[in-house]
Amino acid sequence: MTAEVRSDAAAGDRVDERRPRVVVGVAGGIAAYKACELLRRFTESGHDVTVVPTAAALEFVGAPTWAALSGKPVAADVWNAVHEVPHVRLGQQADLVVVAPATADLLAKAAHGLADDLLTNTLLTARCPVVLAPAMHTEMWEHAATTANVATLRSRGVVVVEPAEGRLTGADTGRGRLPDPVEIFELARDVLARSSAGAAAGELLDLAGRHVVVSAGGTRERLDPVRFLGNRSSGRQGYALARAAAARGARVTLVAANTDLPDPAGVGVVHVETTAELRAAIVDAAGAADAVVMAAAPADFRPTAESDTKIKKSADGSAPTITLEQNPDILAEISAQRARPGQVIVGFAAETGDATGSVLDLARAKLARKGCDLLVVNDVSGGAVFGSADNEAVLLGADGTTSPVPRGSKGALAHVIWDRVTALLASPAP
Repeated sequence: MTAEVRSDAAAGDRVDERRPRVVVGVAGGIAAYKACELLRRFTESGHDVTVVPTAAALEFVGAPTWAALSGKPVAADVWNAVHEVPHVRLGQQADLVVVAPATADLLAKAAHGLADDLLTNTLLTARCPVVLAPAMHTEMWEHAATTANVATLRSRGVVVVEPAEGRLTGADTGRGRLPDPVEIFELARDVLARSSAGAAAGELLDLAGRHVVVSAGGTRERLDPVRFLGNRSSGRQGYALARAAAARGARVTLVAANTDLPDPAGVGVVHVETTAELRAAIVDAAGAADAVVMAAAPADFRPTAESDTKIKKSADGSAPTITLEQNPDILAEISAQRARPGQVIVGFAAETGDATGSVLDLARAKLARKGCDLLVVNDVSGGAVFGSADNEAVLLGADGTTSPVPRGSKGALAHVIWDRVTALLASPAP
């Protein structure tokens, strides 16, 4: 990261400002207008941003817009400010390059090392992490040429985000939609943070080629058409895990139960409601997974019968009797019946402690009972953790290790968990 020095007239001294330098590339697709939100996120969070659109992108969003939002002049070719050698300097000095949208044409040029404008020259000279967020019609995304180009880029350490599924140009729908710019920002910031923290190029994508499954949220068991049994899980920790895994290069399947969070960029999402639906989705996805992280909070019990009509209050004030039965133990099931050799299973335990033991006592008993490789223990006394942006935990390993993780962001905890998972994947138990 490069230090910039400015003169502070009011203070009468010199102040160092260290701002990560981000190049936001914009290729020529209709989704170019969405990059304005991505740019705003970077600038408002204190990054030094240079926008590099292609000539085609300027047909969708003009240079004055990019200049106004970034506070810098904007050029698409290599002939502006030639004395500053922008086609080399931008890539050399960047801490991160993000291209959104990345069209099929841009992916092809990047994969084959073509450099016919300022953006492709920047990609060729960049020695920092590069994130490409494709957007195109489904047929273009699924074409063999695009598939090969994406594979080539990923093999070189480029983070190519899986496009979302939804409405495309005109009446078309399908895979190829640009992910939510806010989620692209979160993923890109995650990549930048790990790079800035000293992660080597090879470590940034340590989950490349891996398929991981993450569950998130809390299941609901229907009592009648308007009521259900549920819990307070927001799904934030599971979503942070999914986002972190995608930033580390994994193919991610997120099984989300009753959350109101936007789909993380580059993540395949399966939405479920009940514990039975969660189990079916997890078992189905786990068959091809290298790791499964069960961050969701499944309801332990469900009503033996669901009323077809709303349960009414009684005239005498008596409460109805609801008979419950136990739900299947998904974590114990997938731990006992590993879908493939070397598969890593991670569970979560939200504990409060009681007369039978402390939080860690109960968690250690749960780890032994569930049979997973790693148990992430949260002390939720007083409702702590639920809905919060921060978390703290203790990681219990099946090997007997106990690793406290101090309070920090849920994203930070997610990376600690993936650090342990990658270590387990690299050295599977005999």
